[in-house]
Amino acid sequence: MDNVNRALNHLKHSVREGDHSPLAFEDFLRQLVKHPRRHVRNIFQLFHDMIKHFVREEIDEYPDDPESIHYLSYDCAPLFVADSDRPFFADRLFANRLINLAEAFKRGAQQNKIYIFEGPHGCGKSTYLNNLLQKFERFVNTSEGALYETVWRLDRRTLGSFSENQKDRFLDRLSSLLDTYELGEDELAESHSVLSGREGYLEIPCPGHDHPLLQIPKEYRRRFLDDLLPPSDQKSALLFEKEYEWLFRDLPCTICTSLYEALLDRLKNPMEVLSMVYARPYRFNRRLGEGISVFNPGDRPMKQTILGNEMLQGRLNALLRDSNLVRYTFSRYARTNNGVYALMDVKTHNVERLLELHNIISEGIHKVEDLEENVSSLFLALMNPEDKANIKDIPSFSDRIEYIHIPYVLDLRTEVEIYRHVFGAIDESFLPRVLHNFARVIIATRLDPHSPALLEWIGSPDKYRHYCDESLLLLKMEIYTGHIPPWLTEHDRKRLTAKRRRQIIGESEQEGVRGLSGRDSIKIFNEFHSTFARKDKLISMSMLRNYFTRVRQDLGEAVPEGFLDSLVRMYDYMVLQEVKESLYYYNEERISRDIQNYLFAINFEIGATGTCEFTGEKLTVTEDFLQGIEERLLGDEADGERRLAFRRDTQREYTSAALTQEVLLEGHPLTRTHLYQTLYEMYVRHLKEKALDPFLENENFRRAIKDYGTEDFRTYDKKIRDDVGYLIGNLCSRYRYTPIGAKEVCIYVVDNRIAERFAHD
Repeated sequence: MDNVNRALNHLKHSVREGDHSPLAFEDFLRQLVKHPRRHVRNIFQLFHDMIKHFVREEIDEYPDDPESIHYLSYDCAPLFVADSDRPFFADRLFANRLINLAEAFKRGAQQNKIYIFEGPHGCGKSTYLNNLLQKFERFVNTSEGALYETVWRLDRRTLGSFSENQKDRFLDRLSSLLDTYELGEDELAESHSVLSGREGYLEIPCPGHDHPLLQIPKEYRRRFLDDLLPPSDQKSALLFEKEYEWLFRDLPCTICTSLYEALLDRLKNPMEVLSMVYARPYRFNRRLGEGISVFNPGDRPMKQTILGNEMLQGRLNALLRDSNLVRYTFSRYARTNNGVYALMDVKTHNVERLLELHNIISEGIHKVEDLEENVSSLFLALMNPEDKANIKDIPSFSDRIEYIHIPYVLDLRTEVEIYRHVFGAIDESFLPRVLHNFARVIIATRLDPHSPALLEWIGSPDKYRHYCDESLLLLKMEIYTGHIPPWLTEHDRKRLTAKRRRQIIGESEQEGVRGLSGRDSIKIFNEFHSTFARKDKLISMSMLRNYFTRVRQDLGEAVPEGFLDSLVRMYDYMVLQEVKESLYYYNEERISRDIQNYLFAINFEIGATGTCEFTGEKLTVTEDFLQGIEERLLGDEADGERRLAFRRDTQREYTSAALTQEVLLEGHPLTRTHLYQTLYEMYVRHLKEKALDPFLENENFRRAIKDYGTEDFRTYDKKIRDDVGYLIGNLCSRYRYTPIGAKEVCIYVVDNRIAERFAHD
């Protein structure tokens, strides 16, 4: 019994916490003064608040970029993934569209439209809308997300329909009747209290869910709020910002208007009328069609278009003593007024529903017999591109529709996240970069291979042949993820203006409607992973290429021509740099001395001697000395003419800027000058280019890599063991390889002679 009592107590407290008892108008106003924005909002402002509540804004990767377009990364998992039976993964492009839509709602730019989320089959439109409405319903039924509506409580005693003498005689007769059944005094008192409390007023909910403030006559609302609220930014916002225009523009529904006028005519005092206005949270319930109504294409239209409540109408007539003063009549649209009216796919019966919305959206009014009913709902719909033909014959409807593109995923990070969610811990089966490269292949089928914005920006793609394809799809994917590749030249990086970024992002509005769908990609990944995943071998780039060129040639035909070759070349170049970086030993002190000695020596004639004022070393300036350092700066292929030109340019910059301006005038050490930093980067880069050369023809080096981690590894000489151990350790610590993966990628680089392939590019 203790368990039963504990369970019942928890249930009782939970129900009590969710209690939404009506507040008297005066009490509601007191709450409003404390939290104006929370207590004064319509469905559009609520949508914005709900999105901001669930969606977390990530850090801007480039906060100091003057050309930023605020294309941010948003964590939509709390909105679309958490507690969802079928999660929806919003990529960065769609997340920004959704946030922009919510911000537009907040600014008040939401009038008289239907918002259609358009996308191809398999993009997850239905999942998106179901999850959105699920979180919407959850949010609005909390104290933080409460949306308030009007409830009238008509006091019978005030209106004089039940005199005190009549009530006393009735209670005396009821008391005699109850005494017959021998009830105790407490029970009898409780019966009197229930009768007095519950029958003392007639409760009439507003079927259109009007905000309580709308019951104040329109011409007095601004002055009323000005008197009510103390000076603050929130008060200024309510009185003057566009997002609150509805508060001073909208009229209450015809039922509330009729009630107000009838009561005012009877009582002659507006304060007594408003004392009968109560506020309660608007309870959203999709299953009951209250606040949220969702229609599927197969749902037949309702036969009964005019709704009412005969019992309530009868009581109302009796109380007001007139059957014509207030007609409690409304349409089905009232149930979602200031709520959400949604259509799942615009076809069959939903085409009729959408066409019926034409006049409602245009005028914001629906005719119910001879009454005009206000309709201000958030109208949402889902549509496949081919279904646009269903509404093409109504040109005037086009300016009442706002399309929000919801394509296949175009952000490779989101595509990978989908695989992880469906298949679990898959990263451990892949070499680094390969999983994301699989996603790049899938996304390439969804992109337009011709990009005017990128070509206008980059010009010739050939200069990035190590990193990109001829159509620049790999670059576009990086931009779509919000990443600006580090391999861009400084010139192109400066030319990436805000206008160009918007043009590139804008191209996504026409993409993601063809190619491999989300459902297709999951099936393909499952087949690929099942085919190549092994416990003793990681999935490599060779396997990825083999799958799309041999195992599934049909899929390879959907990939843009040349894209796979470019993807492999990019991968090879990247892993080559990783191996070189991991193998490279560099002595910072030696490099620093060489550069400082070189900058000192180029100011003297060949054959001169002197002590470098920066390092303290005695130098004899010879051609061999200068040439040796210049080859480390420019590479072995630099001829004498190029080296001399470089020497003259360096000497000129040293004397005109580095020495005179930065060292002597500003007091910086030579090692902090711009010229020194540039030379240091050149020196290190060319050293790394040669880091792998001594090992390429050394067969022992390759065998030692294969034997790393085994007993046979001990048989190699110490120099080989140190080099291989240093290489494997750096690959693991710097680039997230496992020891097995590091070995495999090293063998891949050596066996495919990747260093030689890029040596002459």
